[in-house]
Amino acid sequence: MANPFAGEVAVTIGDSVIEAKLTLGALAELEATLQTGSLVDLVARFECGAFSSRDVMAVIVAGLRGGGWRGQADDLLAVDFPGGPLGAARLAARLLARAFTVPQ
Repeated sequence: MANPFAGEVAVTIGDSVIEAKLTLGALAELEATLQTGSLVDLVARFECGAFSSRDVMAVIVAGLRGGGWRGQADDLLAVDFPGGPLGAARLAARLLARAFTVPQ
């Protein structure tokens, strides 16, 4: 079970549930992958709804890798996330929020 105090978010991929989290290494990989601005810029895009599907996928892949997953972004191209694209966007936003806030 994902531990929000550790920044974890449960990600369902097919029949598997993986605990994802944005570790410092995963955040560094995310910055390198996006090559646009800072993480603050990325968070701002999510807050104002100006994020892209590329942003969503990059955050999810980084979170999965931070949780120990060894796959590649291409492995997720055919994955149906619960809630569809909107569910995937919510998942990415939750990963970012848990990386930068302390649960209450």
